[in-house]
Amino acid sequence: MIKIVGKKKILYLTHDGLTDPLGRSQILPYLCGLSQEYEIVIVSFEKSDRYTSQKRSVEEIVASHKIKWVPLAYHKSPRLLSTIYDVFCLYQNALRLNELQHFDIVHCRSYVTALVGMRLKMRYALKFVFDMRGFWADERVEGGLWNLTNPVYRLIYGFFKKKEKEFLQTADHVVVLTEAAKKIIVEWGTAPSKITVIPCCVDMDLFSPNLITSERRLTTRLMLGFDSRDFVLLYLGSWGTWYLTEEMIAFFKKVKRRISNARFLILTTDRVEIGDQSIQDSIVIRSVSRQEVPLFIALSDAAVFFIKNSFSKQGSSATKMAEIMAMNIPVVTNTGWGDIEAQQGKIPGLITVTTPVDFELAIQRMQESHSNIRVAIQNVHFREV
Repeated sequence: MIKIVGKKKILYLTHDGLTDPLGRSQILPYLCGLSQEYEIVIVSFEKSDRYTSQKRSVEEIVASHKIKWVPLAYHKSPRLLSTIYDVFCLYQNALRLNELQHFDIVHCRSYVTALVGMRLKMRYALKFVFDMRGFWADERVEGGLWNLTNPVYRLIYGFFKKKEKEFLQTADHVVVLTEAAKKIIVEWGTAPSKITVIPCCVDMDLFSPNLITSERRLTTRLMLGFDSRDFVLLYLGSWGTWYLTEEMIAFFKKVKRRISNARFLILTTDRVEIGDQSIQDSIVIRSVSRQEVPLFIALSDAAVFFIKNSFSKQGSSATKMAEIMAMNIPVVTNTGWGDIEAQQGKIPGLITVTTPVDFELAIQRMQESHSNIRVAIQNVHFREV
């Protein structure tokens, strides 16, 4: 590793992979920018298939910014034991790296890595940054991943809620995604002065409508089987868990009744099952690379995503919303998550609904929206990287 005199040394721990879409959009851009001022070592957990296909491109990025990357194998099963094993591997690697580098700060992305970061603070007196993101333990429960009727999951949930308090008390600084989350943890007793709100970012060099020609947009539409006059509604990202898939299908059906040539483009790596045969022919499902996402956003006329209205989602900031609106595409979403209520009326092209009764008005506004969303995002809520 290249040693640069005078720069503080940061150990960045993440259970997500740099080869994951999230790693490429929400981890690497931040750290590449910070590498100008800090000497950074990243330890991440990589899924084998993505690691094989994306390893070289990530290596080129980190090398160009003089960042050291230590990829570890991500273990998925058996569920509980695999995570315990990952934490053990992370701790052993963190100890080894600290013996070599003598870090100043350990930055932990979410709860699993914070288990290690807090230990390092106690053992070596490192500064500990708890980048808590959302309310992870509650997300697992509310997303249906941890069923509290199962005593094992009830035990795990209780463990992480206890650790959550310790992380907040022990951390030298806490990062959250929303003002709503900050308000909650301040009410829990965390000092406002040690909390920073950093919403999810968008890379506006990549997500730029100026890079997509009308010819390319039309060619891609035709490749997907869309007519140039079709109205294309977009959904981007994970399908299911916290996202209300039945409600989004119901919304599309309303769109279809109003706009007969409407099509629904779903961009996801997840399995999608559409139970309603009447709209099957109007739905296209694709998995695309991160570099292709801006093009597929650009060929759409509007986008939709609905998120479960729950406690944990008050801490959520939707990357997809920033990316879509950076491409000047209007977005329909629901209220009750993150800072969305505070954003209403401030971002042109952002259309919110509270109940299905609002769908018709939202569709009308969606058709009429031609505002310059890109400028609004730069000025209001989403940070450019």
